[in-house]
Amino acid sequence: MKFSANLGFLWSELSLPKAIVAAKAAGFDAVECHWPYDTPPNEVADALAETGLSMLGLNTRRGDVNGGENGLAALPGREADARAAIDEALTYAVAIKAENVHVMAGFASGSVAHNTFLANLRYACAQAANHNITILIEPLNHYDAPGYFLTTTTQAKTIIDAVDATNLRLMFDCYHVQLMEGDLTYRLHDLRPLIGHIQIASVPDRGAPDHGEINYAHVFAEIVKTGWGAPIGAEYKPNGPTDETLGWFSRARM
Repeated sequence: MKFSANLGFLWSELSLPKAIVAAKAAGFDAVECHWPYDTPPNEVADALAETGLSMLGLNTRRGDVNGGENGLAALPGREADARAAIDEALTYAVAIKAENVHVMAGFASGSVAHNTFLANLRYACAQAANHNITILIEPLNHYDAPGYFLTTTTQAKTIIDAVDATNLRLMFDCYHVQLMEGDLTYRLHDLRPLIGHIQIASVPDRGAPDHGEINYAHVFAEIVKTGWGAPIGAEYKPNGPTDETLGWFSRARM
């Protein structure tokens, strides 16, 4: 199996270019990140070229983080800000040849928020299509992100069907899905046609995927059965130096 290091959590003490080098040294097949905007894109592109790794994806900005925002795309009245964040993310993604952009919905609820999200996603997909980039949406659990607009894969499927764009896909994060819905392997198989990226972490502590509620040896076998061949994103919070938490990685690649 192939794996991608999520550098929002792994080697987070390093600069993004140095974290890319560390991921290569550890044996990862690709990398992904959260919000790379403080790092000039040419520095990221140089590190990717040096290591031969690809950047699978990045997130749109969350908005006013100090004010409690966690995404903008489902917020009525913030359409201009949401689309500016989409444009910024796509520009950065093009500069580093990233394959996906995760458009963050934010804290909202109700039908107006739903329609706002749809409109902003249609905009994002239209702009992304010009660069062969896929737009991702990700349900987040209501323990870590109470009040987040998008919380389940069922809701995500409804949104993807409504937007009806070939480059809108589901980010299937096993950690969030297990906390909100369970039935991981059934959902992986049922939703496979909509999935654009898969991420992993233990439940409930979001640590390395080698303990807790989820038997990842079984999950990995089921992912293989679906025909999935792209790198799986290791988006977990290390409980120490990242290199000391990679025992699961060595076993999974055997």
